Amino acid sequence: MTGLAPIIESWFAGRGWAPRPHQLAVLETTRRRASALLIAPTGAGKTMAGFLPTLDELAPERKKGIHTLYISPLKALAVDVARNLTDPIAEMDLGITVETRTGDTPASRRQRQRRDPPNILLTTPEQLALLLSHGDAETMFAGLKRIVLDELHAMVTSKRGELMALGLARLARFCPDMRITALSATVARPDLLRDWIGALQPHADAELLVTRGGATPEVSILPSDERMPWSGHSAAYAVADVYEVIKRNKTTLIFVNTRSQAEMLFQNLWAVNEDGLAIALHHGSLAVEQRRKVENAMVAGKLQAVVCTSTLDLGIDWGDVDLVIQIGAPKGASRMLQRIGRANHRLDDPSRALFVPANRFEVLECEAALEAVAMGAQDSEDPVSGGLDVLAQHVLGSACAEAFDADALFAEVRRAWPYRDLPREQFDRVVDFVATGGYALRAYERFAKLRRTPEGLWRVANAGVAQQYRLNIGTIIEEPMVKVRLVRGRGHKAGATTGPIGRGGRVLGEMEEYFFNTLTKGDTFVFGSEIVAYEGMHETEAYVSRAFSKDPKVPSYMGGRFPLSTYLADRVRKILSEPDSWGVLPPQVRDWLSLQRDVSLLPGRESLLVETFPRGDQNFLVCYPFEGRLAHQTLGMLLTRRLERARARPLGFVASDYSLAIWGLGDLSALIRTGRLSLDELFAEDMLGDDLESWLDESQLMRRTFRNCAIIAGLIERRHPGKEKTGRQITVSSDIIYDVLYQHEPDHILIQATRRDAARGLLDIERLGQCLRRIRHHIVHKPLPRISPLAVPVLLDIGKEPIFGEARESAMADAADELIREAMGQ
Repeated sequence: MTGLAPIIESWFAGRGWAPRPHQLAVLETTRRRASALLIAPTGAGKTMAGFLPTLDELAPERKKGIHTLYISPLKALAVDVARNLTDPIAEMDLGITVETRTGDTPASRRQRQRRDPPNILLTTPEQLALLLSHGDAETMFAGLKRIVLDELHAMVTSKRGELMALGLARLARFCPDMRITALSATVARPDLLRDWIGALQPHADAELLVTRGGATPEVSILPSDERMPWSGHSAAYAVADVYEVIKRNKTTLIFVNTRSQAEMLFQNLWAVNEDGLAIALHHGSLAVEQRRKVENAMVAGKLQAVVCTSTLDLGIDWGDVDLVIQIGAPKGASRMLQRIGRANHRLDDPSRALFVPANRFEVLECEAALEAVAMGAQDSEDPVSGGLDVLAQHVLGSACAEAFDADALFAEVRRAWPYRDLPREQFDRVVDFVATGGYALRAYERFAKLRRTPEGLWRVANAGVAQQYRLNIGTIIEEPMVKVRLVRGRGHKAGATTGPIGRGGRVLGEMEEYFFNTLTKGDTFVFGSEIVAYEGMHETEAYVSRAFSKDPKVPSYMGGRFPLSTYLADRVRKILSEPDSWGVLPPQVRDWLSLQRDVSLLPGRESLLVETFPRGDQNFLVCYPFEGRLAHQTLGMLLTRRLERARARPLGFVASDYSLAIWGLGDLSALIRTGRLSLDELFAEDMLGDDLESWLDESQLMRRTFRNCAIIAGLIERRHPGKEKTGRQITVSSDIIYDVLYQHEPDHILIQATRRDAARGLLDIERLGQCLRRIRHHIVHKPLPRISPLAVPVLLDIGKEPIFGEARESAMADAADELIREAMGQ
């Protein structure tokens, strides 16, 4: 006997099932009125573990109101969990109501949910913040007993997690007896996640429940007789091989790292799809109707393959997926294990996965990932401390709900783990910023959003402030988006591009605004699995028509690139430094590395190889830190400044995940040989001091980062009733305010938030610092008469022309041929 309600025990028995031990363990912690963090591998039944206590408590009697709040990082995951809950509930005739509330939920249903909420509400961090901004929030959540946080590891590393933590702190004040069950895949430091949920209710226990993995995944790298590219990310060389793999399996999920890669691969697969296989596309820019159609077709077993991005990374319970293919290197071991778990979503069956490296360096990274999977290694990120821009958004949301007392709100905020060490002085400055805009902006009435009541409480200045807050809520700042609407084409022959465009037609999805700045009328591009022609733009809508083109452009999205994890970077350096381990590599990659060893040197695991060589009328410095694109871009910026001071006359640099190339007019080999340029001084850690500060002062990066912080903090609003600002309007407003603050109040909380974001994300300062410490006094210089084989990939990235489709692959191959002939001295 499990101690479950009899009707639930009968349901399990009727199917020949029994609850797993970790599911019963969660039930027991809930009965002891404790919170719990369940760490379990994919397919272990974490979702059932999270909801079993809820079903058990609600089974004996039918209640009204919210009993359990479920928060997920993905809308698709909330929809999937709802689907998996409603069937058992209906089969047991429990009468428990389950509903989702996401950005895709119709406004009428969201209004009704506030009046008549379901027993189980499945939502996202943004929707929780929106609910808490209303005056009836405390009444709505009065009966809340449990919170289920799904895929917690994916939320605590971002600003979404900071916003969610503040919302949970508010719920903990409303409902001090509620308990939290957090669900997570295996993570590197589970104690930190337990502390994260435990901080919300310091008077209650937070237990750690760990379930060991089931069957070891079966993972391999795609064998291919095709020529492996030196550079690029499309993996176009392997499309025919991937198609054959799809044919041999029932259902395959094909993960790529960016939306542009998804569009390109989907088109390439359709081009070879002679068998008419049901292959679909799924990414975050597609219209919700199209995404739901794909998800429902997957559940129904109607698709043979789906090309997707991180939108399907987490938790979707599709047991019929029998293979996961990762196109391009995985960038992180934990992320890869998460994706692999989408196949054979059952604990006792091994998941099957196939890596398809897009270029030669990615073969090394895929081999490193194979080792990581075999070892069960984890490289997940730790939870982050809270940003002042997110706190400002929460402070304003609190005032929208009700007038607040600053002392009480400060105590509440400090219960959120990211803000556990927040000084009172910083909190007061945030409140002052929300109320007045801060010292430099307090003269402008439009920045005054709070008023002090005679009782000393803070309230919103007027109802319009609350309306604007709810329109602009959230922390996800993507490039400004425009709707892509399909209209009847006008034709693009001479003289046919004039005349009005019909503005009817369905919306295909959304696209980042900057992409359309690169188009002229008649240009074709791939979107939502169709080839379309650009017809024009009006306000925040772009009009396109169906078209045919042999060489359409593939949209390039700003978001979506993952950084190479430090764990995999170290494993790649290890493979390079141990030629005896190269037997597992494809022959053409082994030949490439062997040629590098003959012509130059191989990078060491703890040292830094720096090559210098002439090419044409320029000189090159190429180094191989293997610390990821962000850290390398920052390193390139700072090294260029130092080389200017050394009169080496640098002209530019280009960075990849693996290497960095700088070129200029000065003879770098001679400067180093004669001692006029010291590599130890060039790569000294003090570059992260004054050099970094002076570069930040001059760079556009700070302005771009400030814009995002200002939007999150509510200083700049993207949306107004019935209209949305263009990206250009937002940028102009942001730049003006940045200049005012930087000149008159350089320690403004938004300037502080901007510096924090730049250092942590866009620049990867911490990781670069670790790299510089690692290589200190371990820099190996190799002067060469010509380019080395290992330098070929990064030099292919210099001066890339915006060529798309097969033309780009062909151009890259031709350039690679030329460079490798140089490397071999031919």
